[in-house]
Amino acid sequence: MAVQSMTNTDTRDPAATLGQLARLAEAGCEIARLAVPDEAAAAALKKICPSSPLPLVADIHFDHRLALAAIEAGVDGLRINPGNIGGRAAVRDVAKAAAERGAPIRIGVNSGSVEKDLLARFGGPTPEAMVESAVRHALLLEEHNFSAIKISLKSSSVTDTITAYRLMAKKRDYPLHIGVTEAGTLVRGAVKSSVGLGILLHEGLGDTLRVSLTHDPVREVEVGYLILRSLGLRARGPEIISCPTCGRAEIDLIGLVQAVEERLAGRTEVLKVAVMGCVVNGPGEAREADVGLAGGRGKGVIFRRGQKTRSVIGDTTALLGALMEEIERFASEMRESGPQAH
Repeated sequence: MAVQSMTNTDTRDPAATLGQLARLAEAGCEIARLAVPDEAAAAALKKICPSSPLPLVADIHFDHRLALAAIEAGVDGLRINPGNIGGRAAVRDVAKAAAERGAPIRIGVNSGSVEKDLLARFGGPTPEAMVESAVRHALLLEEHNFSAIKISLKSSSVTDTITAYRLMAKKRDYPLHIGVTEAGTLVRGAVKSSVGLGILLHEGLGDTLRVSLTHDPVREVEVGYLILRSLGLRARGPEIISCPTCGRAEIDLIGLVQAVEERLAGRTEVLKVAVMGCVVNGPGEAREADVGLAGGRGKGVIFRRGQKTRSVIGDTTALLGALMEEIERFASEMRESGPQAH
């Protein structure tokens, strides 16, 4: 399962786009899609592709010449709808160029892009209409003996998205790129994507994913990995376990956890860190983590894999320092013992 995102820079600006691609790669992104709205953007790909740290997918609409230019520039894949890039000859030319390049084509159907005749037949952008649209586009490529096809069926409705992917999986055996489109801002989008993608992934559906957020694309990557981690599919970086706080908490747990999260941002070691703030569940949860802190008023206890390693006297600053020291020691030993599976 590969984690994908899309740049929101102007593709016609190679420096800005490469800068964002570097940040995405650092966050763990594995495939990046770029909008190619015109000839200037297609021309810029000639500078972007050779220096990109990630495989690139060109997003093309309406003009097959842009797809051909993107392939010539060196993109690794296309996202198109064959039915809207021109006639049969245009589809043939794109399929031939993509096959020669070894570039797969993703057919991307959104609820907002279903053809008018299908909207009329199905009474709107229903999951059935989306699937019919995707199959229609795929057949256009198959007519030209092109089979490196991937399908996405995205709606802003979580339930419609789930239904559409389930229908497609029963109908045709294409690789699936999954996502909930136009999911919204950071919290709202993360919730909708987690529910939709979580259900699909739990059912074994999906080969690549994108979490669509009205936010920095780097956060899309972070949320994507969190979804995969919650299902035990992939892990990247530390996992922080912390209690939701209640009247038993005797320390500024919210501030402490935020500080730990900031200190661990960007780390790739796979480990579990517990930051607990009361005497009821704190010690038990802290013992279960790779490194854990059970904090109380003016004091705390540090655990490593079930064993108490030290007691700390002091405020949250002292607790934070002691916890980070233990995490650094643990991470250093992990690095010495060999690479971690992400």
